[in-house]
Amino acid sequence: MFRRREPVSFAFLAEADQFRSNVVAPAPERSSVSLIAGRWLLGLTIVAGLVGSLVIGMPALRVDHSSQAQQSQASQGR
Repeated sequence: MFRRREPVSFAFLAEADQFRSNVVAPAPERSSVSLIAGRWLLGLTIVAGLVGSLVIGMPALRVDHSSQAQQSQASQGR
């Protein structure tokens, strides 16, 4: 297969670089108060969930030294 090349004038290419559209994108709609409040509430819920899981999980991450001390005392007593 061969490609068919059509000549394009240089003036057309130069014009294409300078072309500006007169179509303007519509302005974004302003967020309503209820939408902003909903976003804040969602963010606070996520943060509260993370903090709550950390608070609940901290005792599980704490090393219990009392059980090790009881085991060592029991082994010394034998």
